Amino acid sequence: MKICWSIDKKRGNYRPTLQYTITLEAHERAIAVDSLRIESTIPRIPTAGRSWCLPGQDERAEGWQPTEFHSLTVPWFKVGESSDVLRLPFRDSGLYPEVEASFARLRSAWEEVVRTTWNWEPLAESGMMETSEETKSAIAARLAAMQMLSFGGKSKAG
Repeated sequence: MKICWSIDKKRGNYRPTLQYTITLEAHERAIAVDSLRIESTIPRIPTAGRSWCLPGQDERAEGWQPTEFHSLTVPWFKVGESSDVLRLPFRDSGLYPEVEASFARLRSAWEEVVRTTWNWEPLAESGMMETSEETKSAIAARLAAMQMLSFGGKSKAG
């Protein structure tokens, strides 16, 4: 799995955006692993539809603490890639360590699932059966009689 992300913020009271893409590698897609979802530590912010946050409002209000967090999802193996854009809370520091930490948790959970799935070995089995000797013995006399009658032109059903 490959995770690429970037955080971009305009000058001023604009909120930063996190853009990311998760791409499965060919060997991960080949083993048909279902998608995986975790709850991250990346906060959901109030009025996330707004690209800005003025001082004293929403996440910039005194004592604001996040109560909801974004989910991160590894794409389904048939799709193989997913992208998303999330709005991050405005921070004077400009630091968002929870982004890398959340992606690391997602990677760790995914790798555990991949290792488990990889251990389920491929299987190829075939076989063949014929009439058992016991049944052949039981019907041999009757079958031989029917065949001899059919050679002479007389056939008796039964």
